Amino acid sequence: MFGSASASRISRPLATGAGLSAILLWALLALFTVYTGQIPPFQLTAMTFFVAFCLALAKWLVKGDNIGALFRLPGRLWMLGVGGLFGYHFFYFMALKNAPAAEAGLIAYLWPLLIVLFSTLLPNERLRSFHVLGALLSLIGAGVLVTKGQGVAFDSRYGLGYGAALVCAFIWSGYSVLSRRFSHVSTDVIGIFCGVTSVLALICHLAFEQTLWPSGLVEWLAVLGLGIGPVGAAFFLWDVGVKHGDIQGLGVLSYLSPLLSTLLLVGMGAAVFSWSLVAGCLLITLGAAVGSLNIFRELVGKRS
Repeated sequence: MFGSASASRISRPLATGAGLSAILLWALLALFTVYTGQIPPFQLTAMTFFVAFCLALAKWLVKGDNIGALFRLPGRLWMLGVGGLFGYHFFYFMALKNAPAAEAGLIAYLWPLLIVLFSTLLPNERLRSFHVLGALLSLIGAGVLVTKGQGVAFDSRYGLGYGAALVCAFIWSGYSVLSRRFSHVSTDVIGIFCGVTSVLALICHLAFEQTLWPSGLVEWLAVLGLGIGPVGAAFFLWDVGVKHGDIQGLGVLSYLSPLLSTLLLVGMGAAVFSWSLVAGCLLITLGAAVGSLNIFRELVGKRS
C-alpha cells in the first residue's frame, strides 16, 4: 500500500483508481471524527498522523529500507509536503474557529474545482468544458449539502475565517497539482510528511488546547481508524493518484467525498434526512458523471 509509485510501473487508470480510493476513505472522516468525542482538533491531528507515520515506519523496517535516505529531500519538496498536509489542517481549524462552519466549509471545498483549473498548468494536460461543468455542478451540490439548503450569508465580521478557508482551498489544490512535478519521488515520503505534521500539530495543541484523552474503547478505535484510513492510507493513495492518474477527473470526483460522508452520517443516525440532501446528492452525482468522462473513456478504450 505504501510502496513507491513509479510511472513505469503503474498505469494511468490504476493510478486514478488509487486516487478514487483516497476520496472514498475521506468520506469516512466525518463519521470517525464523530466517534472521537471531545478530543481537540490539533490533538486529534497529532494522534492520527502519528498512527499513519507508525504504519509507514513499520513497513520500512520490515522491508529493510534506508529510512535516513527518505529524509534527504530537496527543500521545495519539504515545503510542498509539510505545507500541504500540515498547512491545510492548520488553516482549516483556523477557519472553523473564526467563521460559521457552513460558510467556511463551502469556501474550503473550492479545492476540487481549483485542482481542475490549476491542472491546465501541467504538461500534457488540457482543460475541457465537461471538466469545468462537472466541477461546478458538484460544487453547487456540495454547497447544498453543507448549508442544508438554507443559503449562504457571508458576514464581514468573519473575514479572518473566510480568508483561512480560502487559503485551505489553495493549499490543498496547489499541493495536489504540484505533486505531479515530483512524480519520480517515492510515495514513501508521505510517511515522513505525516510524521512532521504530527509533531507540528502537537506543538499547536500544546500551545492552544487542553489535552483530552479518549474516554473509552470506541473513541480509541475511532482515532486508530482515522490514522489507518482517512488520515493514513488515503494520503498515500492520493499521492499515487495525483502523480500518475487523471488529475482533472480526480478533482471532480473529489466532490463524492462530502456526498458519501453525508449519506454515512444519515445512515448511522448522526445526521437528519432532508430534501436538500437529495438535491445535493443528485447534483454531485451528475457533476461527477459529467466531469469524469475521460476516466470512462480510458476504461472503455483499455478494454477494447
